Amino acid sequence: AGFPPTLPPEILLFIKSGWQVQLRISLLHLNMRGRQRDNIHTPYKRASSRDRLNAQDREDGLGGNPNPVQNNTGKGYGNPPWIRSLPHVIVAAFSSFLFGYHLGVVNDTLESISLDLSFHGDTMAEGLVVSTCLGGAFIGSTVSGWIADGIGRRRAFQLCAIPLIIGASMSATANGLGGMLFGRFLVGTGMGVTPPVAALYITEVSPAFVRGTYGSFTQIATCLGLIASFFIGIPAKDVPRWWRVCFWVSTVPAALLALLMEFCAESPHWLLKVITYNIFLFFDIIQRGRSAEAEAEFGKLLGGLHVKSSMAEFSKSDRADEVESVKLSELLYGRHFRVVFIGSALLALQQLSGINAVFYFSSTVFKSGGVPSDIANMSVGVVNLSGSIVAMVLMDKLGRKGLLLGSFMGMVCSSVVYLSVGGVLLFVLSFAMGVGPVPGLLLSEIFPSRIRAKAMAICMAVHWVNAESLSSTFGAICSWELGCGFMLLISWTLLVEFWCEICIGRTHSRSLGYNEQGNILPLPY
Repeated sequence: AGFPPTLPPEILLFIKSGWQVQLRISLLHLNMRGRQRDNIHTPYKRASSRDRLNAQDREDGLGGNPNPVQNNTGKGYGNPPWIRSLPHVIVAAFSSFLFGYHLGVVNDTLESISLDLSFHGDTMAEGLVVSTCLGGAFIGSTVSGWIADGIGRRRAFQLCAIPLIIGASMSATANGLGGMLFGRFLVGTGMGVTPPVAALYITEVSPAFVRGTYGSFTQIATCLGLIASFFIGIPAKDVPRWWRVCFWVSTVPAALLALLMEFCAESPHWLLKVITYNIFLFFDIIQRGRSAEAEAEFGKLLGGLHVKSSMAEFSKSDRADEVESVKLSELLYGRHFRVVFIGSALLALQQLSGINAVFYFSSTVFKSGGVPSDIANMSVGVVNLSGSIVAMVLMDKLGRKGLLLGSFMGMVCSSVVYLSVGGVLLFVLSFAMGVGPVPGLLLSEIFPSRIRAKAMAICMAVHWVNAESLSSTFGAICSWELGCGFMLLISWTLLVEFWCEICIGRTHSRSLGYNEQGNILPLPY
């Protein structure tokens, strides 16, 4: 019934039988809800909830191997070669270089820009040239998680390079304030996408034993971008229209980012989590994970000896109820709210530590010491870079939490000489050794892979809101006595020290699979 009667009975029976078989397969996929992988696509099976709990008990010292770190690499093969993933990390760090460059490109060029575009002396217009970029960054950060999950980490890098190139080109060729603002807005959207995607990608392609070191590359690249913008902008005060050259220069690393990403590995974690839909007749067959591609990428990043152990580690940590995509409600007030709140608070506290205020006050302090602004900017940039390099060396030795607490303590100790050039440089150095590079890396480690990209997007949106809010309150802080303003920031930093001690756990040298089981939060999760 329901089939055309003109067809031969044999054909009708064949079509009807095939239709019923496909219906059973589709219903089976929907009813299982991801509790068992299709053996055609991957030989690695999920562990049951009881097995996961028993394994976790053994890892916590209740039985079996008391040291969970020893289980993070292939058994009997030691750590995977770090050199394999290094080129991919360096290419991803190009995005952080662009982030730092565009943050500082208008510092030395704003005066000449305002003269050429006829808005010199208009403080509102000059402020818009700076703040429009922050507005675009907020929008870019809010959608970065959906972009990274939708098209993958590699394509997200290539996509964000488009507004960076177009926006910089529009700013370089602008003949009025409107063109400059629109170009800065486009650049801001690209800047908003790059930090969370870079943190995601580097965390997911790096071996566990060097993940902290590689994660510091983003902060180092940001510092290099800032220094490059300061250095390239020096002739802007003497050479007419040099500011246009400063914007054109930024298109080169953006184009290289888009080109070189074509030859980089895709994140195996994204490949194993992505959901594709194959339509057969009138039914959707859900195929979860692209295991063959993920195995190839693991081999490219870690070497062939570590492919099976990495796949098994991922399958063990993968939860049975995580087939469906994450809902926004789960992040804002659902079961993942607590970990998202901790991540957002960590980035907010990074801003509230007062680093931007110190950058602002530093010009006043350096002027009082007779130091020219160009030398002051370069000095702060070099100290920031030096601290980031120290953090890179110590990240996997002292751990994220140790560096974070030590960094906050160093910022507190700098209050002893808060009105001197040395005090400002000590504050910046302490920030760069922990508070600067740690939060972005730590967030990408504490979030489960199912929510990692979208949770990072929410946290970065909070970051940009705080950055914009603090930039608007700098004037009120400056109206106070300098010592009072510094002591307020130091007191707040001391409170943040205690908060980090309570809420942040250990993640270094542990695989992402182990961290995803909720073992990095001291309080119940």
